[in-house]
Amino acid sequence: MKMSELKFTEVYGDGKQALVDFGKYEMSIVSHKYSYGGTHGLYEIAIFEGNEQVELPGVTREGDTVKGFLTPEDVDILLKKMFSI
Repeated sequence: MKMSELKFTEVYGDGKQALVDFGKYEMSIVSHKYSYGGTHGLYEIAIFEGNEQVELPGVTREGDTVKGFLTPEDVDILLKKMFSI
């Protein structure tokens, strides 16, 4: 799956969000005025396990549950990683 295939919904009036279910985990992909990089047209991801944001080695950095300032190509790489987990 690639980011270009995802269905985004509108958030915060000017932004967008897609959720991708990976079974145990869910990835939220956002771009809006409050997200890291959103005002520059970039994306932010967060990984959820149930209702909790979690760190996921290889996807997010240690001690952080969010990764921002991502290009669509960066998100494609992270989606591929998530499918392999």
